[in-house]
Amino acid sequence: MTAYWVSVYQEIRDEQKMAAYSALAGPALKAAGGRIIARDLPAKVYEAGIEQRVVIIEFDSVEAATAAHDSPAYQEALAALGDGVEREIRIVPGV
Repeated sequence: MTAYWVSVYQEIRDEQKMAAYSALAGPALKAAGGRIIARDLPAKVYEAGIEQRVVIIEFDSVEAATAAHDSPAYQEALAALGDGVEREIRIVPGV
């Protein structure tokens, strides 16, 4: 069953750290089987929606998404990011 890694960025504090993270994270997650399907500010928000950057990455399974997060390559990206952002990451099973 597919799974979706959903990142919501409440605040980007350091653009340089974000750029360093992106340069490492994209290749690491793609190498782990991730397919980026959305990445940007919302085109429209409704109800209690907040205009924050969202990234959605599709994986073949929850296990694959979790393994991607825990991989040494992605951990290197996280180290580069440090405290450069405030965000949430959720791994959600597909239906």
